[in-house]
Amino acid sequence: MEPRAPAQWSLTRAIFRLIVVAIVGTALAFVAAPFFAFRAVKAAARDGDSHALAQLVDYPAVRQGLRPQVAAIPVTAPAPPDIWTDPIGAVRRAIEPLTPAPPAVEPYLSASGLYDLARGFAPGKAPPDARGAFPRLRYWDPNRARFAAVPRSAKRGEQAVVFTFERRERFTWKLVQIRLPDAP
Repeated sequence: MEPRAPAQWSLTRAIFRLIVVAIVGTALAFVAAPFFAFRAVKAAARDGDSHALAQLVDYPAVRQGLRPQVAAIPVTAPAPPDIWTDPIGAVRRAIEPLTPAPPAVEPYLSASGLYDLARGFAPGKAPPDARGAFPRLRYWDPNRARFAAVPRSAKRGEQAVVFTFERRERFTWKLVQIRLPDAP
């Protein structure tokens, strides 16, 4: 058996190192992909890019998850119509059956609403100069990841908005659920 030449030996080492670097790089990209998806949703919402949001957010799933949460938030109902000021409205209200209005989830799913949520604020409640903190990883597995968004100005123990991402393809992640903080 003849020993290998030094040039061939270094070429084999270089190829082995290249393969190891490729494997480690692919593993790191796979693990970090949900974080990049969160950042992409936040940037697309900040810029108002509805096409990018359509690719990054599973709107039917998020809407279905938000409906019970938004319905649980108490809303002040407008005063019923008075017979002296609005007689037609008062009669219509007396005849029609009372049905609760469906919860309004659209402010949460608009670009500005998603941007406010990604910074940890309720839609429309964020100060204009507020910057969101770095999202905290709550859970990660190969098919699901959860991030918590808390405003930088938040006090210790304040609840966060939790974003759940689901893997759809090898490196493609979509936002499938938003969990709002409990109402005070």
